[in-house]
Amino acid sequence: MSVQINPPVLVGVDGSESALAAVRFAAAAAARRRAPLHIVDSIPAPADFGPGVALEQIDYDSYRRQATAALEAAREAATAAAAPIGEIVITTELAEAPPIPVLRDRSKAARLLVVGTHGLGAFSRSILGSVSTALARHAACPVAVVPVDVEHTDGPVVVGVDGSPCSVRAVEIAFDEAAHRGAGLVAVHAWSEFFRYDSRAVMQQEGEELLAESLSGYSERYPEVPVRRVVAEDRPARRLLEVGANAQVIVVGSHGRGGFAGMTLGSVSQAVLHGATVPVIIARPES
Repeated sequence: MSVQINPPVLVGVDGSESALAAVRFAAAAAARRRAPLHIVDSIPAPADFGPGVALEQIDYDSYRRQATAALEAAREAATAAAAPIGEIVITTELAEAPPIPVLRDRSKAARLLVVGTHGLGAFSRSILGSVSTALARHAACPVAVVPVDVEHTDGPVVVGVDGSPCSVRAVEIAFDEAAHRGAGLVAVHAWSEFFRYDSRAVMQQEGEELLAESLSGYSERYPEVPVRRVVAEDRPARRLLEVGANAQVIVVGSHGRGGFAGMTLGSVSQAVLHGATVPVIIARPES
């Protein structure tokens, strides 16, 4: 596959309010980067049951009409969300396949994949849908998961740092987000004395050194981004959720130290995804 000069922002929709929240986030992200936006909905492939079985065709036509309407509503929402920032090129796609493999495949050529916290039929905003969970685990690009009732704030971008390869990617994404948003950055490292015999003073110093090393060079690359560092004894997810309560976005790696690339989400990223009331970007490992 050829490398695109300006890869699109990709967003999955299904006609739900959660999907429209994702579209608005995706459109703004695309406009900030002058990137195209690609909106995808999916429906079941038509089944051939032979002559005389009209119900299946009626259902399929209904799916297609609903999906077409959802794509048009998403296009309108994207245009409105992007307008204050700049015009974007918007394309739509109606795929005849399950949403997870479709979006996972399209993510190979995307700069960012955006999904809602849950789709049609979900009953609680605190429970991630199967699509958002699966894509956060297996997409080929960073994944933004956007709550349906997200409130726009002037807060900072918050990033979790633990020195792992996914954490390095998260720091890169966080600085880029902060620069494009005109926001500050808060870098958070939390440590625990469990399974260690060092003093708290030593572990605090090690944490400060790890954070300094992880951020090294970025202030020169992004001089316009003010940075605040938080190093504390705490559970990482709890401190990230506390610091990021009013953030524009929280960025975490898909897994930290000891994680297996491409397998599943780490405990910290899962806890942040399930507990955050602001958008969360999962930094996927680079292939």
